Amino acid sequence: MTATPKKDVPPVGELLKDAPKNWGKWGPDDEVGSLNYLTPELIVTAAGCIRSGKVFTLQVPMANPAGDPVWPGRSGAIRVNVMDEGHWIAGKGQHFDGGVHYADDYMTCFPQGSTQYDALGHVWCDGQIWNGYDAKTTIGGLSKASIMPLAERGIVGRGILLDIARWRGKEVLDVAETFTHEDLMACAKAQGTEIRPRDILIVRTGWIAKFYKVSREEFYGNFIEPGLTYSPELVQWFHDMEIPNLVTDTIANEVTVDPVSGVVLPLHNALMRNLGVTLTEIAWLDDLATDCAADGQYTFLYVAAPLKIVNGAGAPVNPVVIK
Repeated sequence: MTATPKKDVPPVGELLKDAPKNWGKWGPDDEVGSLNYLTPELIVTAAGCIRSGKVFTLQVPMANPAGDPVWPGRSGAIRVNVMDEGHWIAGKGQHFDGGVHYADDYMTCFPQGSTQYDALGHVWCDGQIWNGYDAKTTIGGLSKASIMPLAERGIVGRGILLDIARWRGKEVLDVAETFTHEDLMACAKAQGTEIRPRDILIVRTGWIAKFYKVSREEFYGNFIEPGLTYSPELVQWFHDMEIPNLVTDTIANEVTVDPVSGVVLPLHNALMRNLGVTLTEIAWLDDLATDCAADGQYTFLYVAAPLKIVNGAGAPVNPVVIK
């Protein structure tokens, strides 16, 4: 991204000064936001979407020798063996009575360098994170609105796939290609489905699949991802529909730079910071989308639990879809 601010780009707080907020809706101590909409009664109803028992996992491979898709500036996970049969061949393996051998490994990674959930305190403006907590609570680790409350709660509800790429007749959306909440509704209608209040929205653009098909230079060159684009109407729609969770196959859930205002990632503030909508990024959706197109079932039970990283700004996750 640009190193120096552009003079004609408004502060994100100014852009969102009239946007709705859910701060205080679930009390002054809330740290899970719109996940509160996923009540036990709703979860029981969502389980009724299971028809065939088919299971899909949505995490991309981690520590892939060919590379992991990550936000520019981050690096993919690095995994190394620290114990394997080579140690015993070299006479350096530990002796255990009975002769057992084992493998062990070690991995370093950005917690948000794979399919992952953002903590609600991950992004902010004007010195306040989700629910009005002071941004100083992020210093040295998130003491408020970290990934831990989301991980401890878990995310379960009715998921709906919105295959925007297939709906537009494309394998993958173009660089900087945008769509709106109205497009989401039109896509659902074309699929024979309907977005219901409190649905978990799973939006396919084909973008992450592109990472595995082209060179890194092509993928990261002119890096402006396709995605939802900010408008007051879109934010109000998310608010009115009480959407708890947005899942996409892009690295940042929204078009990287808003084409109207020039603000970078305004929906992270409008949806996550202000409304408490959890954001799930870098999801693998192609296998699920192919199956949905084949059997016509675009709704299902969605289950996810990010890793419990104390004070973390985000965490890896392997979401599960059951049809």
